Amino acid sequence: MSEQNNPRRAFIAAAGAGVAGLGFTAIAPGLHLMAVAQAADATTNSPAARKAGEAASSAVRWGLLVDATKCAPGCTKCVEACHTENGITEKMPDARQNSQWIRKIELVDRRNGRKTELPMMCQHCANPPCVDVCPTGASMKRADGIVLVDRHSCIGCRYCMMACPYKARSFVHAPLTEQNPEVPRGKGCVESCTLCAHRVDKGQNPACVEKCPEGAMIFGDLMDPNSAISKRIASVPTTQVRSDLRLDVGVRYQGI
Repeated sequence: MSEQNNPRRAFIAAAGAGVAGLGFTAIAPGLHLMAVAQAADATTNSPAARKAGEAASSAVRWGLLVDATKCAPGCTKCVEACHTENGITEKMPDARQNSQWIRKIELVDRRNGRKTELPMMCQHCANPPCVDVCPTGASMKRADGIVLVDRHSCIGCRYCMMACPYKARSFVHAPLTEQNPEVPRGKGCVESCTLCAHRVDKGQNPACVEKCPEGAMIFGDLMDPNSAISKRIASVPTTQVRSDLRLDVGVRYQGI
């Protein structure tokens, strides 16, 4: 193996330990991408609408900032909004087999017992391990940083689920009904948070951001220093979960 591939080997080893403990990429068949027409609107904290038929732009990198200090204990509005928006309605007898693109987790500081709740979803890594291990190219990263799965190419091998250190991907076990036509899903496929790419491509915020009653989430362009998300990151301490893996994630947290 050449030296340039050694970092990938080191990452896979580190990611495996993490799970136990707690540019432009090729476009997969069947996935239609939209283009960035202009920079994000920092005043309204809404992404700019795209022009249909154009490729996503590497001039933008979409990201999400979650203020855990505003995340109310027991609140699941972001989860409910995600499920409603993306047509996730199936209920399996074994709840562990239900699809879940976003979930609430609790962190406990062992030094003082302080508990913090926060939403955990696909972190939209700049260097996504799910893309590295996918044998068909179904796991992919758009030029604007959003990580997706093309259901037409996914063979359900679940390598990406094993590679993800955030346990952010689900396998679809059940037949699907009541789907959102803008969010095609498929039984036997792997899926995860898309940052509501279908909404972002129309100039809207992700559903979880829009429905959070506490305003705990900010969505925007991480590459635009004048965007609301960039200004917040520049002004307060924020955290990348498992920053030791050097994945350069697109989801940041404040207050953890």
